[in-house]
Amino acid sequence: MYSKILILHFPSREVKKPVICHLTKYYDLTFTILKATILPRKEGIMVLELSGTKKNFKTAVQYLKDQGVIVKNASQEINRDEKKCIHCGACTAVCPTDALSISRPDMYIRFDKKKCSVCELCIPTCLTRAMKIQPTSESFFE
Repeated sequence: MYSKILILHFPSREVKKPVICHLTKYYDLTFTILKATILPRKEGIMVLELSGTKKNFKTAVQYLKDQGVIVKNASQEINRDEKKCIHCGACTAVCPTDALSISRPDMYIRFDKKKCSVCELCIPTCLTRAMKIQPTSESFFE
């Protein structure tokens, strides 16, 4: 599963079209709208998390661009939900920067955000979905 947070800028002619619904229908992607400001006859801005296969993701982003939507990657970071983490260690096997590591002897999984490259490999690996990608800024609508 591939997932990214995107910032979409809609021209006024696209605001009333079901462009986002087409991402699910035609490209088999799921989306979560994180923020949206879309006003009739005005430019719309939407922040969403888009998930699916990497191939479908790329094709869908091209579809959005073909519709006149400006697509930008959001600044993002990986966060861990401490309540969901069971410290199984699966994430440490895929982390290329050692941002996720096992502390011995207690076998506690440590997460060093400073080392994290936001490669997102830990997200699909995490069995309990404790690892999440989130935007780093609330300044989407500036």
